[in-house]
Amino acid sequence: MISKVFSIHGKGLKFNSKADFQPYLDELKAVEGVEEIHLGGNTFGVEACEALAEALKGSKTLKVADLADIFTGRLITEIPQALSAICNALRSIPSLVELNLSDNAFGGRSAEPMVPFLTQHRTFSVLKLNNNGLGVWGGETVAKALTESAKLSKAEGKPSALRTVICGRNRLENGSAPSWAEAFKAHGGLVEVRMFQNGIRMDGVEALAKGLSGCPDLEVFDLQDNTFTERGSRAVALALPSWPKLRELNLSDCLLKPKGGLALGTVFVQGVNPNLQVLKLAYGEFDSGTIDLIAKAIKDYWPHLRVLELNGNVADPEDECITNVKDALEGHGQEDALDDLDDMMDAADLEAEEEEVHPAVAEAEEIDKREAEEEAAAGGKSPAAMSLGKTAAPTLREKMVDAADALADMLSGVSLGDKPKAA
Repeated sequence: MISKVFSIHGKGLKFNSKADFQPYLDELKAVEGVEEIHLGGNTFGVEACEALAEALKGSKTLKVADLADIFTGRLITEIPQALSAICNALRSIPSLVELNLSDNAFGGRSAEPMVPFLTQHRTFSVLKLNNNGLGVWGGETVAKALTESAKLSKAEGKPSALRTVICGRNRLENGSAPSWAEAFKAHGGLVEVRMFQNGIRMDGVEALAKGLSGCPDLEVFDLQDNTFTERGSRAVALALPSWPKLRELNLSDCLLKPKGGLALGTVFVQGVNPNLQVLKLAYGEFDSGTIDLIAKAIKDYWPHLRVLELNGNVADPEDECITNVKDALEGHGQEDALDDLDDMMDAADLEAEEEEVHPAVAEAEEIDKREAEEEAAAGGKSPAAMSLGKTAAPTLREKMVDAADALADMLSGVSLGDKPKAA
């Protein structure tokens, strides 16, 4: 079978001019009906990008444009013009399915050249923008372009084709989260969303969870290494029933804390995500109460769970809650699913860490405290829980609000075979 893939990936070549790139352009043109191009690990100047764009323009077969890591060593003043040339060419290729621009140091100013493609090419389904340094403004620019694309498709009576968005390590922070939430809601057919390591905190997590609750086909959700605390954890917990097809959930390094863990665990044991295969909750700073609920969810609802990460939480590897988890996994023939528990914390470790808490974490916990006080004044229902709860059943919403208090007392006596008492 004749290959329809053109790749010079990882060759470390430097293309400043069209002449520099011409031998490889000839090779590209020789690939009849090319479907994939992989150019990463080389560096392209403006003239070389314009030559590439001219070669690609009007292609009727190209499906994958892998352009990750193609601007190493280039001036920030060069990149927008080079990127604009490429994106304008790709805009004319209706067969394109995937665009990967990861590991290019764009910064916010290079988001704008992508807007015409993101807005007007409405049949691509996979967007990978990982580690681009977009920042808040760049993130907003990309998200708003995606929202506009969805609006244009809707006006034409066409469904959104977007299925995968990967936008990690971009310093998106809370400022861009509302725009991303709107984009996710507009593209209701999303299947995979990964936004790890973005400095997103509780308000941003709430916004994202609310937006994604309008995506019933979501299978993969990765928010690793952002800051949840109890408030963000509750928001995601409330959204979980909206994702019945969920296969992978990664909330590791998200500072869930004991109450946040309980909020999630309360939903896990409702069986609303029966297809779960990968659950990553490492370094969440939750305790045995949450781990017991995870064990019960595994036993009752997750026969296909093949990856479970719990390291770095508050329990001894010999505790009953860990035994319950292992027994539940073994019962489904998944005894190798659990990660190594070589960095578990005890209560004393947690207290020591809290004495040296980072200022950002302290501020997050202060916000949680104020919300708790407002909740008490409102009769046990937080404004966030009530607004987000529109996507979940009322009984579940009430359980989220009460989980931290009612379950904390109850769980000390729970064993794997017990059913939690109603909150």
